[in-house]
Amino acid sequence: MSTTTTPVKGLEGVVAATSSICYIDGERGILAYRGIDIHDLADHSTFEETCYLLWNGRLPKAQELEQCRKDLASERKLDPAIIRMLRQFPQNAPPMEVLRTTVSALSLYDPDEKNNDHEANVRKSRRLTSQIAMIVAAFDRIRKGKEVVAPDPALSHAANFLLMLNGEKPSPTAERALDIALILHADHELNASTFAARVTAATLSDMHSAITSAIGALKGPLHGGANEEVMKMLFAIDKTNEDPLLHVKGMLAQKMKVPGMGHRVYHTEDPRATHLRKMSHDLSVSSGKAKWFDMSQKIEEYVKREKKLNANVDFYSASTYTTLGIDIDLFTPIFAVSRISGWTAHVIEQLDDNRLIRPRADYVGPQYPARYLPLNER
Repeated sequence: MSTTTTPVKGLEGVVAATSSICYIDGERGILAYRGIDIHDLADHSTFEETCYLLWNGRLPKAQELEQCRKDLASERKLDPAIIRMLRQFPQNAPPMEVLRTTVSALSLYDPDEKNNDHEANVRKSRRLTSQIAMIVAAFDRIRKGKEVVAPDPALSHAANFLLMLNGEKPSPTAERALDIALILHADHELNASTFAARVTAATLSDMHSAITSAIGALKGPLHGGANEEVMKMLFAIDKTNEDPLLHVKGMLAQKMKVPGMGHRVYHTEDPRATHLRKMSHDLSVSSGKAKWFDMSQKIEEYVKREKKLNANVDFYSASTYTTLGIDIDLFTPIFAVSRISGWTAHVIEQLDDNRLIRPRADYVGPQYPARYLPLNER
């Protein structure tokens, strides 16, 4: 069997699969789900409609969208054993580790656990999308000594998450801000977590194992967590009352990267950042808390001018989530609350036309044949 002898570090630019889910043109700053531009989805769609699009390959008709909403609402439930499990975790447990462990346990209580066909995986996709949001919100309340809040079937997915997290129905501005954020984060082609999910699914493992793999990959700071670093930077500036530009100049002088700036794929502005910038601004106005947006805007303009780097999806999501009252260590779990829709779409696609993903390595060890030395000669 012949193999490619020129390795590509990090598989950068290597085409590893065919997919009809997500289209990216990094040169032109284009992101589209199933061919529909992310700007159109952010302006006109909802997260529920985007889920349907990702799972079914087309936009739903009115009756189909209503049924999708009802299906997601009906799946907003956790087995009592899962709630007990959440209560047994240490209060200081990292939410991403709690999410990873709990999602793995969900398979034990899934009615389709033994079924890996297309329709069963669509049902699991809906179930996981509803349950992951509940897990993130429920654990946050449990660790703070608060009661778990039941979902409201009349509310949207975004509004339910904020209700379950904060204990009160969100304002229309807050609901729409999170709804758009969920749409923007729903999928991004073969990023590390999505590829991890597809590799696991390709072994004919189950949906829950694939999603657990994805969450494990997302937990890594080189994938998830960039918006946490943005907010830590803003908190540090605010704490010392330092000029944001002086702080960033100091970072650059020390050869430090400014978090949330630049992207491996996009060579122009990340199209998701366009909407998150506006959301951050609108929330700052409606809440009367403008300092995080103002600080972010000054830093963005300076880095763009001096380093020719554009803001990515993480830069303004930090100030958006903070203005919504979300704790910093929930930023990456909320990424999963959204990306579960894309992860599951990719698992479905992988299993519908499966082949085991098994690349080769470029061997650079001792030349073959190396002599085996007896123990007394070593």
